[in-house]
Amino acid sequence: MNIGIIGAGSIGLLFASYLSKAFSITLYTRTIEQAEEINQNGILLQKGEIQSRIIVKAFPLSMWKGTEELSIIAVKQYQLRPIIEYLNKLDCIPKNLLFLQNGMSHLALLEKVDAAAILVGSVEHGASKINSYSVRHNGEGAVNIAVFKGKSTTLSEFAQACAEIHFPLTIKEDYYQMLVNKLIANAVINPLTALLQVKNGELISNTFYFSAVKKLFLEISSILNLEDPIKKFRDIINICKKTGDNQSSMLKDVKAGRKTEIDSILGFLLDEGAKQQKTAVNIETYYLLLKGKEQTRGEVK
Repeated sequence: MNIGIIGAGSIGLLFASYLSKAFSITLYTRTIEQAEEINQNGILLQKGEIQSRIIVKAFPLSMWKGTEELSIIAVKQYQLRPIIEYLNKLDCIPKNLLFLQNGMSHLALLEKVDAAAILVGSVEHGASKINSYSVRHNGEGAVNIAVFKGKSTTLSEFAQACAEIHFPLTIKEDYYQMLVNKLIANAVINPLTALLQVKNGELISNTFYFSAVKKLFLEISSILNLEDPIKKFRDIINICKKTGDNQSSMLKDVKAGRKTEIDSILGFLLDEGAKQQKTAVNIETYYLLLKGKEQTRGEVK
């Protein structure tokens, strides 16, 4: 199976590294310079004390024709709109498109995409980009995939091959519930760690931070109308314990002065709350504070 991966950030590099063991991978980058560096150096994958060099083909995004059996779109949510505009101008209708974005506001954009099958996924692996061709695998986690629309004829084959190379993924029946589960954790952990400048574990080890976690979760639970909030809250606690020494992706973005995915996470929840005429004081406050951090770094235009 030929697979194209659009985006060479931490997740794009991580997926290219592992999937190259079973598939023919072509990596499409934002810049010509990054493609040249990957072609020259390969991808350097750091996991613990072990470093591996993986050889893949890399081209700038302008070379992507959408002809692969599966294309994985691994860019940030706020980078998605120009990708979709480019995609809709392709000469062919892509077969299978897999979107790996945090949050849920991108679902409205996917309604406008023409493809045989559109898949969405949630990634729980910990990964950080070291440089343009190097990635560190910080922690293993789940990869969940579900069909958003259309019918995929290759998803089962893809999942089976991933299991054989020890990069397993789980096929979910309900894409909405799958994304909601990831959204809940992202909406609690990412904003608080980014604003407090702390690692995940401190959200539960510090009693005052933990009180903030509970207040934020209660608002999220109300807006999403969770059927089993106690279980969902325990899941957040377990994630904080399991990834206690990790920095959230949003904290890394804030430290690096990059735009965050706050619009697709808390922004989505604010929109949902408005539809239900529910107030969300904590969600709105954290949203505004993070948008303010973006503005002070010149990210908001």
